[in-house]
Amino acid sequence: MTTSVQNDRVQSSFAGWDADGDGRIDRADWEADAKRVVQAFGEVPASPAGRALSGAYLGLWDFFAKKAGINARTGALTPEQFKAVAEDHIVGNDGADFAKALTPTIKALVELADSDGDGQINPREFMTWLKAVGVRTPETGTAFAQINTNSNGQLSTEELVQAVRAYYLGEVDVPLLGH
Repeated sequence: MTTSVQNDRVQSSFAGWDADGDGRIDRADWEADAKRVVQAFGEVPASPAGRALSGAYLGLWDFFAKKAGINARTGALTPEQFKAVAEDHIVGNDGADFAKALTPTIKALVELADSDGDGQINPREFMTWLKAVGVRTPETGTAFAQINTNSNGQLSTEELVQAVRAYYLGEVDVPLLGH
């Protein structure tokens, strides 16, 4: 895919995380997004699963803040800073730092979506996941197949982590984090 697709996806993510619409992303925006997703799964934010997702989202926020050189508690990312971090750590290099920071978030989302408790996401659970994060797409079967790289009919945490980066690279068309 082209750089413009990657740029569009980074900009869309920024806009999605800017919960208060002030043109900057801060800790409160990430907290609000985590709360929205937890509630969309039908969970209470104070539940163990709700706290796990909130903590994981804030860990991902801390990653972005640290890479941008801002204070994670009091700072805010501009669109330019967010784009620079995305280019350097998601799109650029091998994405290993981003994958390490993202994994707890994906694990927490798997915990919320995994209704049968097998630690993986089946097609029905995938639909639940996408609805909870606000993705509306009629091509979920195609997306599931793209992400299911080992073709076993289940999505592992590793496959889902790789798929988030693949989305930003323009290789997968479903934003698993909803932005």
